Amino acid sequence: MANQFLTEDFLLQSKTAKILYHEHAKNMPIYDYHCHLPADQIAADHRFGNLTQAWLYGDHYKWRAMRANGVAEKYITGNASDCEKFEKWACTVPYCIRNPLYLWTHLELKNPFGIKDKLLGPDTATEIYDRCTEMLRTPQFSVRNIMRKANVKLVCTTEGPLDSLAHHKKIREDGFEIKVYAAFRPDKAMAVEDLPALNVFIDKLEEVCDMDIANLHSYIEALRNRHYYFHRTGCRLSDHGLETVYAEDYTDSEIKKIFNQIRSGKDLDLSQALKFKSAMMVEFALMDHESGWVQQLHLGALRNTNTRMLKTLGPDTGYDSIGDFEIARPLAKFLDRLDTNNELPKTILYNLNPRDNALCATMVGNFQDGSAAGKMQYGSAWWFLDQKDGMEKQMSVLSNMGLLSRFVGMLTDSRSFLSYPRHEYFRRILCNLLGNDVEAGLVADDLDLLGKMVEDICFNNAKNYFPMELD
Repeated sequence: MANQFLTEDFLLQSKTAKILYHEHAKNMPIYDYHCHLPADQIAADHRFGNLTQAWLYGDHYKWRAMRANGVAEKYITGNASDCEKFEKWACTVPYCIRNPLYLWTHLELKNPFGIKDKLLGPDTATEIYDRCTEMLRTPQFSVRNIMRKANVKLVCTTEGPLDSLAHHKKIREDGFEIKVYAAFRPDKAMAVEDLPALNVFIDKLEEVCDMDIANLHSYIEALRNRHYYFHRTGCRLSDHGLETVYAEDYTDSEIKKIFNQIRSGKDLDLSQALKFKSAMMVEFALMDHESGWVQQLHLGALRNTNTRMLKTLGPDTGYDSIGDFEIARPLAKFLDRLDTNNELPKTILYNLNPRDNALCATMVGNFQDGSAAGKMQYGSAWWFLDQKDGMEKQMSVLSNMGLLSRFVGMLTDSRSFLSYPRHEYFRRILCNLLGNDVEAGLVADDLDLLGKMVEDICFNNAKNYFPMELD
C-alpha cells in the first residue's frame, strides 16, 4: 500500500489538524441520530454469514457503482451467490478512485477488521472475503459488538407509524448499553400520490389503534396515538423525506372533504393533494412541538426515476437522484406558520441539491429564537453530498452564515453496521478545515477553544440538543 494512503494522518494536512483530530476528535463517542439500521438485527444480536451480507445487502451506493462499471444485475440484487457478488464488487473498487466509496471501503476494512495492508481488488478479493467472513462469524463481530468497537453511544433508526417497535423494546429489556431509539417517519400517512396504498395504510392504522377512522378528526387522533406510542418508547424526533415542504393555504373544511374523498378512493386533483400534504405536515409538526421533539426535514430527492427497475426491484434500490424543486418559499411559509403561534419545534434541515446550501443555512437563521442554542440546525451533508467536497461546503456555508460551533455533527444515514468509519471521515475533514484556517491565520491558534469546539461538534452538541436519554 502506498505510504500516503490511509495513514494515521489521512486527510490531516497541518500540524494543528493533526492535534485536533488525535487529541480531541478521534476518541469521542458516536451519537448517530439518523440511520436506517434494521432494529431486528440489533435485537437478535445478529451475526452475518459472510462479508457480502454485512457489506453489500441493501447498499445502493455500492449497487450504483457496480452498475456503472457494467456489472449485471444478477451480481448486484439478483440470484448470484454471495461470493460471486463480492467478487464483482472487488472488481469494481479499483474503478472507484475519487469516488468516496473507494475511501469508505478501505476505511471499513481497516475498522473494524484491522485490514490496513491490502487494497481491495480482483487479486485480493478471496483473501479479504475469507478473512472478514471468518471474523464476522465469531461472537466478537455480532452487530452489537461491531457497535461497541465503533464507540457508539446512541443510534436512532427510522420507523413508520405502524411499527410495533417490538425490537426496540427487546433491545431495551436486554439492557444493551448502547441506546437504540426509533425516529418517527410518518410520510406514508400523507402519500396521496398512491391512494390505494394510502387507504391500505389507514386500514392498518385502524387495526393497530383498535379504532374506527371515520373522518379526518379520528385520523389525526389515530396518528397522535402512534406519536404518543413512539414517545413512550423513548422516541424524541421525527423525520420526513420529501421532495420539498408543502405549505399551501387550506381550511379545515377543505381538508375534511379531501379526507372523505381519499377514503372513497376518488382521485385528488393537484390542488387538493398539495393542501392535504400541507395540512398533515402542520399536524405532525404540532405533535412534535407538543411533545418536545426534534423534526428533521430531508429535502430535494427525486426518487424512483427508473420505472422499469422500480417495477422489478422496488424503491430504495439505487435509482434516485438530486432534484431541483422549489424549496425557499414553501419552507419559509411552513416554518413561519408554526412560528407565528410559537409552535415551531427544534428543526434540522437537510438539502440534497448543493445549490440549496446557502438557502438552508440562511433559512435556519430566520427562526432562531434564543430558546435553545442552535434550535434551528442546518444539517449534515446528506446522501450524494456526504463526501469530502460536500462536507467541506456544508460546513463552510454554515460557518459563514451561522454558527459552526453549535452544529450537531455527523450521522451515517446508513443501512450497514460497517458504516461507522464515516464518522471518522467526517471528523478528519472537520479538523483539517479548522487546522487550515489556523495555518492561514484566519483563526487564532487557541487549541483549547478549538479542541472543545471539535469535541462539541463530534458528540456534545448532539447529546445536548436531542432530548433522548443516554443513561
